Amino acid sequence: MENKTHFPTHQDIYIKSIKKLFLSHFSDNIPLAVVKTYGCQQNFSDSEKIKGILKNIGFDFTTDEKKADLIIFNTCAIREHAEDRIFGNIGALKNIKKEKPDLIIAVCGCMTEQESVEEKIKRSFPFVDLILGTDSIYHLPQMLYSAMKERDKIIVERGKSRDIIDEDIPTFRGNKLKASVPIMYGCDNFCSYCIVPYVRGREKSRAPESVISEIKELVDKGYKDITLLGQNVNSYGKGLGEKINFADLLKKIDAINGEFWVRFMTSHPKDASFELIDTIAQSKHICHHLHLPFQSGNNRILKEMNRHYNRERYLSIVNYAKMKIPDIILTSDVIVGFPSETTEEFEDTLSLIKEVKFSSLFTFIYSKRPGTPASKMEDKTSKKEKQERFRRLLELQSSISDEIYREQIGKIEKVLVECASPNEGKLTCRTGGGIVVEIKGKKDLIGKFADVEITGARRCNLLGEVCGD
Repeated sequence: MENKTHFPTHQDIYIKSIKKLFLSHFSDNIPLAVVKTYGCQQNFSDSEKIKGILKNIGFDFTTDEKKADLIIFNTCAIREHAEDRIFGNIGALKNIKKEKPDLIIAVCGCMTEQESVEEKIKRSFPFVDLILGTDSIYHLPQMLYSAMKERDKIIVERGKSRDIIDEDIPTFRGNKLKASVPIMYGCDNFCSYCIVPYVRGREKSRAPESVISEIKELVDKGYKDITLLGQNVNSYGKGLGEKINFADLLKKIDAINGEFWVRFMTSHPKDASFELIDTIAQSKHICHHLHLPFQSGNNRILKEMNRHYNRERYLSIVNYAKMKIPDIILTSDVIVGFPSETTEEFEDTLSLIKEVKFSSLFTFIYSKRPGTPASKMEDKTSKKEKQERFRRLLELQSSISDEIYREQIGKIEKVLVECASPNEGKLTCRTGGGIVVEIKGKKDLIGKFADVEITGARRCNLLGEVCGD
């Protein structure tokens, strides 16, 4: 089905109605909202849209829950620990709600797309007013209006996967230098351990002209570092009337005039192509950084994970990238302790890390997600053994990161100066590969690109000096 762009203008009616309610309730005071975000960059992007809607309604923002008139938790369902933490934070609002009964509490995001979570909220946290699914952000004004008019029940809208992409939802970005731009939503991969396809729905791509228009607007406003988002950006193009793939989209973005960087995540190895690597190598704006999750270095485990590639395929992409882009920075995700993983199979993961030499890794111990195929797999590996494997992996990666950082000393790197460092008289910068560099400099450099010579390396960042300064 061809995706359509559509903005639900009927929500404007509810925005106007809410403003009238607020005017009578708050008089001269501006209502305040807390938006707490958990999880991936897609969730943070969704929260920027939530804030955009709330700004249109008339809200300002605070981080103090006791001062808030509206609290929204935008949740993550990737790991059990994250869910437990979020439930704990929701529970902590009970006393605030008692003291401030007019407070509206909303829970949205990936967690809420699970029926079991909806039932738990209703059962354990009856003071929550709204439950929104991932495809219901556009309905927020209507749901807020209902919550204000019907204070005796929980308003719920979840489980609706929509083919329509709402292009005109307002966005409120707190950062004036870095921006995220979703290019697609949902996931069709169904990795056996992952809940995302069940809570985010099937893949749908934004029209290229909409993506290009948004990026042009950001560049015109002075944004310098733009990240393209998708659960699997390499499968961009599904559902569109025209024939276009991710490499084609990158070429169109690279043709935009201005001084800016473009990066992207997440890239799935099964759809990563040599054409993609060639596009990065030939570009002006695309960072020489590839985040390519491998998850496991063992072919049997990869098959059990339903990843649709093997170790050899993964290494062929990485080696081609190293050949075409000698200064490329590689990062990845890896899961330790997948059900039935043996010690020997874990050793294959370590050997892949040694061979590739990633700059950094996002590392996780397997977390069972109810409703996924992996949750039904037999798992005889003890928690202690998984933690020991995890320790070994971190130790190996730490030594590789140290080596890569030391190799940067003496090189000239283009960096984006992002902000003042906590260290007096220093500035925090970032390379195109995402490595943090601390330099001496005046604050008028913030927001600008600069060439720096790398003079030192620490465990988590580099030290540098501005060239010619």
